[in-house]
Amino acid sequence: MTQTSVNAATKAVLGIDIGGSGIKGAPVDVQTGELLGERIRLDTPQPSTPQAVATTVRQLVEQFDWKGPLGCTFPAIVHNGVTMSAANVDKSWIQAPAEQILADAVGLPVKLVNDADAAGLAEVVFGAAKGLTGKTLVLTLGTGIGSALIVDGKLITNTEFGHVIFPKDDIAEKYCSAKVKEDLDLKYKQYAMRLNEYLLHLQLLLSPDRVIIGGGISKKHDKFIPELTGLRFPVVPAALKNDAGIVGAALEAANAFGL
Repeated sequence: MTQTSVNAATKAVLGIDIGGSGIKGAPVDVQTGELLGERIRLDTPQPSTPQAVATTVRQLVEQFDWKGPLGCTFPAIVHNGVTMSAANVDKSWIQAPAEQILADAVGLPVKLVNDADAAGLAEVVFGAAKGLTGKTLVLTLGTGIGSALIVDGKLITNTEFGHVIFPKDDIAEKYCSAKVKEDLDLKYKQYAMRLNEYLLHLQLLLSPDRVIIGGGISKKHDKFIPELTGLRFPVVPAALKNDAGIVGAALEAANAFGL
């Protein structure tokens, strides 16, 4: 089946998830949330400057032989296509016209969205938050900690709860991200203790009705979620696991371009 026929038959959109260590993507059926092909991952270039990342995104688009609009996530506050911060990527992204940079690099329409917001959107439409009311907090545990807050099914964009001051003079993602677990070689039980402290802090700040854990580490949720205690809300793994960002990016592009 050619790429053109895939698009015509299924309303497919290419979703690309840009992270601090990897850039991954796949075509997505935006009506079902299913990936329509094998996910491809390329290493995030170091240093992760706008030009270097844009070149890697173009390589990914070329590998899929993609010809239509695409959605991209980015680990930053994204306001009207401009990246206002730079979490775990080169600081030259701050106040960069990121959406336009990527669109120019690939020669296609691009919709840019915060990475955790994309994951949260995917979980609302297709995953663990589908049909739920109240406050849902999605946390993506990876190189850093991304967050998405959904209230009665509506996404509150560009929250940065991974950057709250915690536990003392530093930010939460430097205390209990998945990268911290790896860097310190923490056992899952040790890691769960750190994550539990952070969730108790978020409980004080937000009183969420539920927390959904995403990111690559969510594949091992059975090793640390059962260790969490003292919380007034359930903690569950993301239904879409580490594909949530890809799916959410595709959904945002479909919405933006009327697909």
